[in-house]
Amino acid sequence: MSGLLAGKRLLVTGVITDASIAFSVAKLAQENGAQVVLTGYGRLSLVERIAKRLPEPAPVIELDVTSAEHLAGLADRVREHVDGLDGVVHSIGFAPQSCLGGGFLDASWEDVSTALHVSTYSYKSLAMAALPLMSPGGAVVGLTFDATKAWPVYDWMGVAKAGLESASRYLALHLGKQGIRSNLVAAGPLRTMAARSIPGFEQFEDAWAGRAPLGWDLTDQEPAARACLALLSDWFPATTGEIVHVDGGYHAIGA
Repeated sequence: MSGLLAGKRLLVTGVITDASIAFSVAKLAQENGAQVVLTGYGRLSLVERIAKRLPEPAPVIELDVTSAEHLAGLADRVREHVDGLDGVVHSIGFAPQSCLGGGFLDASWEDVSTALHVSTYSYKSLAMAALPLMSPGGAVVGLTFDATKAWPVYDWMGVAKAGLESASRYLALHLGKQGIRSNLVAAGPLRTMAARSIPGFEQFEDAWAGRAPLGWDLTDQEPAARACLALLSDWFPATTGEIVHVDGGYHAIGA
């Protein structure tokens, strides 16, 4: 199969349902010629079932990004399916309920540290675990939600995303010598399972629908996925440490 990612080998994290941005990334990647390996954690059987809905069923590897053991064994488990990696997609985020929905002032460090570990530090951890499989020209791409502003109800996840955006820049700095790029896609709000777990998420929906210059479809993951594919491809060989906004232009408009 020919396409934008012909011959590329990708590791895609974060597929939970077929409404996940990561699922759309995996689907489009396969349609554009890539081999895809997925990771899942917790509800592995669910991920395996969703993987069968892709154009080609993809292998699923169990990965807890907070587990040193899982990370240490990742390269060997990926090698069971592909002989190397050209790209890694980080679509992982989690925060305990106390960290969302207006509880910013009351969330405990224990809960906040969990959010930062899973949502921020894991970007670096995943990249380093996959590094033995990567060569110059490879790319790491993550998903963020514009962390330049304080959003209602997003609270500590917003802080985690700010850390993720900074971590991507530092990863770009330190992996650049090896020819590996690190970039993020800042997607507008989408009705994913992660979004449904945020109390008051409808505030984002209402704002975007009325303000994004290009309009915004809360159920269409493909624009964000396409941006991920572009950054994983060879068409951005000199771009790293960047954040590409896929939000209908909302971020560019004043209040």
